[in-house]
This record gives sequence, C-alpha cells and structure tokens, in this order.
Amino acid sequence: MRAVYAKRIVPDDPLSGLEIGELPEPSLPEDWVTVEVRASSLNHHDLWSLRGVGLSEDRLPMILGCDAAGVDQDGNEVVVHAVIGDPTAGGGDETLDPGRTLLSESYPGTFAERVRVPRRNLIPKPPALSFAEAACLPTAWLTAYRMLVTRGQLSAGGSVLVQGVGGGVATAAVVLARALGATVYATSRDPAKRAQVAALGAEALEPGARLPERVDLVIETVGEATFAHSLKAVRPGGRVVVAGATSGYLPQVDLRRLYFLQIDVLGVTMGTRAELEALVTLCADRGIRPVIDSEYGFSQAHEAFQRLASGRMFGKIVLDHTR
Repeated sequence: MRAVYAKRIVPDDPLSGLEIGELPEPSLPEDWVTVEVRASSLNHHDLWSLRGVGLSEDRLPMILGCDAAGVDQDGNEVVVHAVIGDPTAGGGDETLDPGRTLLSESYPGTFAERVRVPRRNLIPKPPALSFAEAACLPTAWLTAYRMLVTRGQLSAGGSVLVQGVGGGVATAAVVLARALGATVYATSRDPAKRAQVAALGAEALEPGARLPERVDLVIETVGEATFAHSLKAVRPGGRVVVAGATSGYLPQVDLRRLYFLQIDVLGVTMGTRAELEALVTLCADRGIRPVIDSEYGFSQAHEAFQRLASGRMFGKIVLDHTR
C-alpha cells in the first residue's frame, strides 16, 4: 500500500525522517472499516510527529496524517474523524477520554491509499463539498469550531480576535466567525497575510495593536508572544480559548487582570464526532468553504511538507490521493 510515513525521528531535521513508499496493510481490529482515501490535508501535528512529539521510535514506521475524505467499503462518500477514543469515558465527549489518541499516533494515519477506523468515526460527506474541501475539516477546522461555538459560546453579533492568522486553525476561525455573524479582528506579522485575511472580511492588525473595542472572545494558538495582548484585548467576563502555543507555552500572566476582570481561559483539543458532523453540515448548508493554500499530488508529499514547515501558507495544504 502506498503511504507517506515517518521512518525516523529526527527532532532537529524532521523532514529527513519522511518517506513515501510501499508499506504492508496494517493489521487492525476486525470491526473497523476501510476507507479509500481521495484527499487528505496536512497539520502541524504531522511535523511534530516527525520530531517525536506524541510518536515514539517503537511505533515506526508510522503512516502520518489525521485528516481525510474518501469512500468507505460500502461505496459511501465520507469524512474521517481522527479522534480514537471512548465517548462514554468523557460523559459523551471522546476528547476527554484519558486514553484517547489521534490517527498517526497509535494507529496508522490517513496519508495512504487506505485508512481503517472505527465505524463511528465516519461522517457522511455532503455532495456540496469536494473531497479536498472535506479533507480540511477534521482537525484544524474542527478545532476552530469547538473554540468558537462549544467553548467560546460565540453569539451572532459578538466580536472575536484571532491571533496569528495564516495557519489552518486561525484561518478557519476567521471564516467560521464571520459566517456566524461576528465582527472579527485578526493579527499577523506578515503584511501579505494581513491583506489576505482582510479579503476574508476581518479587520487585519499588526500583533499587539490596540483594538477598536474589547472583544467577547480571543482565539489563541500562538502562546507566549501574544498571550498578554489577548488578555488585554478581551472584555470583562470574556473568554480566551487556547488550542496551541507555536511561540512557546510558558507566557507570563498578570493574574490581577485575570481575576479582577473575571476572564475565562479555556483549553481545546480537537473536537467530538458530533461537533464534526455539525461543522460539516454548517459548511454544506451555508456555502462555507475551507481556505486552501495549495494542493499537491500524493507523490509530491515532500514538497507539501516543505510548504508546511516554511510557515508561508495561508490556509490548508491538501494532498490529492488520485494523482
């Protein structure tokens, strides 16, 4: 089976451990189902795996990839939910299962001709979404949806600050927040990315800039470099929702601001199957389409990873498994 996989763990040179080649079909539980993958998309999780974060040497070779859309063994077009966990362990939320894992951590991922998952991890793909568009949703877009809707409790007419726009989660948050009727502000150090996010309907700002208003919600994936600004930008009683820390995970926090203004700081990791189903339906019904930075053929996976590692992308990077 053709696959893109981690052959070696090289923390300082992660792409040197990336291989494209033939691997045997993985042996997985009998009650799991097989999906012929038509498209998948890259996440920073894939780079971290190549650095050995969440992936140990004894699991190699490991097929990478969390996101996929394809056709199941019954001929249905489907979107794959990447969280493998017990929903009963978290009171109906598999992301709270202490034993949860993502595809490509304990089980082979989606960068292959076929992937096997529990049947409950399949969501029907609406005809309105292409395979490439649907493959963008299960990780970054699902995380953004959970940040905005489930944890952030964003209401129509609310206001949102998205820090560090450009990557998958941040661009998804801008598009979804605008579709949900919010006023959106977004920061980036890159003038070109500020122009791109302005075209999506957000007010683009330099990092640390003073906002015209204090917002109801801040979407935070940057960490140390922006966290102090996030706390200053949110209104009293507002929320800062955190799903990443690309600039560092130990920010200095003025606790006086936190408790005096009664700010909620909330964490998010991925999302549930039910949330993915709601997100897919929302995109199909409202004509929302993921921002795709670039598409590569399956054999161009090295180039796709180089694009991801460069940090220059705006939106999602997609692998087309049909070419």
